[in-house]
Amino acid sequence: MKNENIPAEVKSKSLKEARDEINDILNKLESKEADLADSLNDYKRLIQLNKHIDLLFKKKVKEISLTTKKIKNDKK
Repeated sequence: MKNENIPAEVKSKSLKEARDEINDILNKLESKEADLADSLNDYKRLIQLNKHIDLLFKKKVKEISLTTKKIKNDKK
């Protein structure tokens, strides 16, 4: 799933908000009263949220890497 396929309202979520929604969806999917049609939509939402979190982590890793390189270059 590309970044463009993630809805804007998912992209605007913080890491904690996305994680909390994922936990809610997982609890719903694990319940015995889960409806198959709703489960499919929940699963798609779960994938979007997961991709969003993945992109947030990749962005943070890039920032840390750039900061580390800057610090190393400043010490030279």
